[in-house]
Amino acid sequence: MGTTLLSFVIVLGVLIFFHEFGHFLIARLFGVGVDKFSLGFGPRLIGKKIGRTDYRISAIPLGGYVKMVGEEPDAEIEPADRPFSFTHKHVLKRMCIVAAGPFFNILLAVLIFFGIFLISGLFILKPSVGEVRDGSPAFVTGIKKGDVITAIDEKPVSNWNDMTEIIGASNGNPLEIKVKREGSDRVFRITPESIPAKNVFGEDIRRYIIGISSAGDFYTVKLNPFQAFAESLKQTYNITELMVVIIGKLITGDISTDTIGGPIMIAKMAGDQAKSGIGNLIFFIALISVNLAIINLLPIPILDGGHLLFFFIEAIKGHPVSLKVREVAQQIGLFIILLLVILVFYNDIFRYKDDILKFFQGIFS
Repeated sequence: MGTTLLSFVIVLGVLIFFHEFGHFLIARLFGVGVDKFSLGFGPRLIGKKIGRTDYRISAIPLGGYVKMVGEEPDAEIEPADRPFSFTHKHVLKRMCIVAAGPFFNILLAVLIFFGIFLISGLFILKPSVGEVRDGSPAFVTGIKKGDVITAIDEKPVSNWNDMTEIIGASNGNPLEIKVKREGSDRVFRITPESIPAKNVFGEDIRRYIIGISSAGDFYTVKLNPFQAFAESLKQTYNITELMVVIIGKLITGDISTDTIGGPIMIAKMAGDQAKSGIGNLIFFIALISVNLAIINLLPIPILDGGHLLFFFIEAIKGHPVSLKVREVAQQIGLFIILLLVILVFYNDIFRYKDDILKFFQGIFS
């Protein structure tokens, strides 16, 4: 339990710091005064005031905030503070300040993946055959354990993923599969079979397979800084795209809301990754950082995406959205967030009820 709590604090601390530091840095770049930079909400635990800004750690570690001068449009601003007021900056500058939080979460993921690829290189799973299922198309045509697939329909195959993609896209049409066995090449004509399966979203699909499993053989490709950076952008983009699709399917009801998790789920996953190694925990931070960025960009009032929506409307109309409209939107946004909080805690409690019970039993004993 100690590892889980510590990992949870580390993950949240890093994510919150980068997010709020993005807001802070761009605010200061545009000359906006910052009164508070807080990791956490609620009462101040420790901190130090430097210049105008009170840098603090607060009691509730489930978020953070940057309190800027003139952040509320209807706030009274002293004449001396007007040059440092957020509200009095050009709308494009305000949009940049708000967008900087999610952007820095994306940047964090890119930097983490860059470091991983630069140090470890790219791990490639070889198209080596491990087990061959009895009665499968591969078994019937003579594929054996130890074979290495080198081409399909005369297309070179260098890794397991490429091989599965080609077979999956076959639609059951016969494939000419070339393998290397004991130094010599052999060619087999195999018709993939269709089986029921689930995709990454838990949806029922049909997959085309030939009935083999990987031997688990890897090789490593070392990357120079430019290649590592390109791979980090690719990895971040793939995760971002997946997250956007998942949110879309949640909204349309194609994915059950039972799959949504909250702080307890993050804590449990962080603890599991920490036990598996520091590299896994760092990768997990990058994954959650992208998720945090996408969620914050949703056009829900009180989230960064909601503020960006108002500023975008202001940029088009030439004047801010009325105070009454903003107040109503904020109330609606708060209601939506409260519903989401209730949902994720409900899911977490029922998902990990046994672990939660053990935790409280440990405290009271």
